[in-house]
Amino acid sequence: MSKAVAVFSSALLCLLFVSTASLRAQGTPPPDFTGVYSPIDPFGQVRGGRAAAPPPAAGTRGEVPPPRPVLVLDGRAGRPDNAPKLTPEYLAKWEVIRKSRMAGSDEFDPNARCLSAGMPNMMSMTYGMEIQHTKDKVTIYGELNDVYRRIFLDGRKPSQKVLDDPTFAGYSTGHWEGDTLVVDTVAIREDTLFDTFSPHSDQFTVRERIRFTSPGVIEDRITVTDPIALVEPFTSVRTYRKVSPPNDELREFSCAEGLASAK
Repeated sequence: MSKAVAVFSSALLCLLFVSTASLRAQGTPPPDFTGVYSPIDPFGQVRGGRAAAPPPAAGTRGEVPPPRPVLVLDGRAGRPDNAPKLTPEYLAKWEVIRKSRMAGSDEFDPNARCLSAGMPNMMSMTYGMEIQHTKDKVTIYGELNDVYRRIFLDGRKPSQKVLDDPTFAGYSTGHWEGDTLVVDTVAIREDTLFDTFSPHSDQFTVRERIRFTSPGVIEDRITVTDPIALVEPFTSVRTYRKVSPPNDELREFSCAEGLASAK
C-alpha cells in the first residue's frame, strides 16, 4: 500500500469514527433531573469564590439564634467587592435599600414580608426543592415561601401578554446543549432583588446552565444581565445534592396566612 493510500484510508476511518460518535451523541437522551434536592451551598459561589455569611449574633440569654432562611446583609460593611457592579443610578438605589435595612426596616426584606425572593435568588433553595422533569417541561417546587417555577422545553416563546405581566419567577424557556439544560428567564418583577439585595431594572434577564457534575449532584451556573442596572453581566454558581427517603419529603414553609410585618 502506498503512503498516499494509507493516509487516505486513515483519514476515512477517522471521519467514519467521528460521524458515528456524533450520531451516537445525537441519539443520547438528555439527563433526567427528577428528584428532591438539598442545597450544598445555599448562598452560592460568586465568580469562583464563596459568598461569606455573617457571623451568628448572640441571643439575649447567651444562646445562638437559629439561622435566617435567606442570607440577608444590612450593608453596614458597605458593598462587597464581589457583588454585582451596579451603574451609578442603581448604586444610589442600593444605598437607599442599605439605609433602610440598617434602620431595621423590613421594607426591602422579602423573607420578612413572606414574599418570594424572586429569580435568581429563589434558586438558593435553602430548605430544598423538588424537580419534576418531563419531555416538554421542568417544574421546580421550593419549600421556602411557595417557590414554583416552570421551564418550558417545547420551543414556545413568551407572549407579549406574559412580558407585560412580570412575576417573581419570571418566564423560563430552555433547550439542550449536550447534557446541559440552558434556561433563559425574562419578565421578572422589577421590585425583586438579587445577590446581596441588588436592585435591577425591567430589562433584567437570567441565563442558567444546569447539569449533573457527578451522580446526583446538580450545578446551576447563573448569569444575570441588565443593560440599565449592571455595568457587566454577573455570574454565580449554586449546587444541589439529590436526597433519598425519608429525607425527600418537603414541608410547607411559608406564612401565607398574612405578612409577618402586618400590624
